Amino acid sequence: MAKTPVLIDSSFYIAHSRKGRNPLRALPYLAMERDLVICGMVRAEVGRGIKDTELRRDFHEAWNIMINVVTDNALWESVEQTAWDLDRHGIVLPLQDIVIACCARRADAVVLTHDRHFLSIPGCKVALTVEELI
Repeated sequence: MAKTPVLIDSSFYIAHSRKGRNPLRALPYLAMERDLVICGMVRAEVGRGIKDTELRRDFHEAWNIMINVVTDNALWESVEQTAWDLDRHGIVLPLQDIVIACCARRADAVVLTHDRHFLSIPGCKVALTVEELI
């Protein structure tokens, strides 16, 4: 049986980059046993901050071979409902995290993240380290 796919959150890419490490180097290890997933929110959040043109091209090449989660009306309804439900329980999270979580739920993927907000989102599977996935 195949292992659950992984959607790599912006916080993973950004944290590695800030430490001077190329986060793309971790991807081949994950991809050996799992499908990798990307969504538009992660692309936009990470892509806007990449200053080096060649590195940006490398990210695009990696993202373009991942499974892309389509953001249609049904996904946005899920985002709206999830945000509404969380808000009514006093859990107010950044909208971009809710979008990413809903994309991961749609793809039945685990979110690889450094952001604990995802732990509060119902139905969102979370890994806080690469080691949890290996």
